[in-house]
Amino acid sequence: MSTAKLQTAVMGATGYSGFELARLLVRHPMLAEPLFLRREGEESSIPLDEVYPHLSGNGSYPLKPFSWETLRSSGVNLLFMATPHELSRELIPEALARGVRVVDLSGAWRLKCLQNRAVYGLTDKDPQRAAELDNSAVYGLPELHRQSIADAALVANPGCYPTSIIVALAPLVRAGLIDVEHGIICDSKSGVSGAGKKPTAKTHFCEVADNLSAYSLFAHRHTGEMLEQLNVTADNLIFSPHLLPIPRGILSTIYARLRQPMTASAVESCLREFYSGSHWIRIFAAGKLPQIQYSIRTNFCDVGFSLAADGKRIIMVSCLDNLIKGAAGQAVQNMNVMYGWSEREGLQ
Repeated sequence: MSTAKLQTAVMGATGYSGFELARLLVRHPMLAEPLFLRREGEESSIPLDEVYPHLSGNGSYPLKPFSWETLRSSGVNLLFMATPHELSRELIPEALARGVRVVDLSGAWRLKCLQNRAVYGLTDKDPQRAAELDNSAVYGLPELHRQSIADAALVANPGCYPTSIIVALAPLVRAGLIDVEHGIICDSKSGVSGAGKKPTAKTHFCEVADNLSAYSLFAHRHTGEMLEQLNVTADNLIFSPHLLPIPRGILSTIYARLRQPMTASAVESCLREFYSGSHWIRIFAAGKLPQIQYSIRTNFCDVGFSLAADGKRIIMVSCLDNLIKGAAGQAVQNMNVMYGWSEREGLQ
């Protein structure tokens, strides 16, 4: 491990996830001052600390125009892309060719299966090179893929909904304890920031306040991540996302059947053993359930469960902050793994 400060850059720092990422990076003890870049054609040259006064008092953070020369001359080692998936798909092959490692917060490189990836409607200038990167990109859920992330050139940061669901289900699914053929129902509710910073008719205050709405049923683009990471088919999993009238946070309620009756202590032991050594996963004791307020503004994903009296039906509850463990915090956690640092570094 080198003692030199790592030089990072962020593209897309003015969005909600991008800002949270900027906030974490500027105080990370292992980093040089991050470089914040604005996209080609983006008019705003306002410093980031004026866009988000939360950063003021610690110096100025100018938004510099993106160019490969800027990355080269600044000595950038790691590029964070908090950008639309089309732009990530366009720029990342060149970044990797120039020897810059990448953590991508978009959905551009998360999916291995072409059928799942089709939901993004991606096009590539060099399909062969894109296919190579699709195969080599590592899904950035450290609790599942630490070893691969450590050596990766391209880490595809997971979606917020999939993180909450995969973390809860992975221990039981991988142990063969879930009756997958019986079906799994994942009912998730997210704060409005999950829709991004750009306002829409469905996300402005008058539509969201005092309301709760379902959307993208059987059509949400995050579903493919759950299918691939849990190794289940679309016939075995239903995902229903909802919009909560709060700024941030996700609560996922997951309904499943076990292959055979189990005790609560056995389920809890399975979860705790799977996440032994994973600081950012908190397993609640049987019968105690997470709430959004417990994990908000942290990098924790909280998991709890309740068993029916027959010991075969289980309801799991998973909570996280969609902008931290669901986006920026997980990106920093991935960086920590990539450079051999403690996963807690810069996130405490």
